[in-house]
Amino acid sequence: MKCKNIGLGGWRMFEFFKRVKTVVNSELHAMVDKAEDPEKMLDQYLREMATEIREVEAATAKVMAEEKLLGKKVAEAKNLVTTRENQAVQALESENEELARRALEDKNRVAEELQTLEQLHKDMVNNVDDMKQKLKEMKTDFHEMEVKKESLKTRASSAKARTKANHALSSVNNGGAKKGFEKMEGKILRYEAEAETSEDLSSHNRSLDDDLKSLDRNQQIDQELAALKARIANKSKQE
Repeated sequence: MKCKNIGLGGWRMFEFFKRVKTVVNSELHAMVDKAEDPEKMLDQYLREMATEIREVEAATAKVMAEEKLLGKKVAEAKNLVTTRENQAVQALESENEELARRALEDKNRVAEELQTLEQLHKDMVNNVDDMKQKLKEMKTDFHEMEVKKESLKTRASSAKARTKANHALSSVNNGGAKKGFEKMEGKILRYEAEAETSEDLSSHNRSLDDDLKSLDRNQQIDQELAALKARIANKSKQE
């Protein structure tokens, strides 16, 4: 079950980044209101997102490595199932029924493990694909934000310059109202900038909870032994 935990851990990491981003954005939002410095805040948003991208890249690489390892285990289990059946045939041909029974018992044990491994591997492959897609979306958003940053900085500087000019040219009574209006406009522009930095990293927390049917192993072994005996008998008749 180790691989399953790692796969789910990747998605838990996405959830962690999402929660951290929410907290960071909330704190930066408060900073914008107090400091009223959108240029610095835009740079801060980009730094935060670049850090998140590096973390998600590392998490994705780790899950990809685990997926490849699990794929190898699936292949090994399949080969062992085939090997054990062939060994059971060889044991019967050598008139060693007890050894054939043991080989079939081990084959069935590995076959059950193989079912679990195959489902885990399938889930892991889906997790890797989803993490790659989310990482691609994050990088696309980041590049778009970089392009918009200079334009937003220019708009913010222009808004602040207009606010100062209006304050200097306004009368005492009217100046306060105009300054307040321009301040609200500047906040709206900053909120737009903040909105550009948010993304929805949807959780994709899958769980594996498939129940394996109980098998009457002794009866299945007897049936397989009978089938193998019949096969050997037919082979002898043909010879």
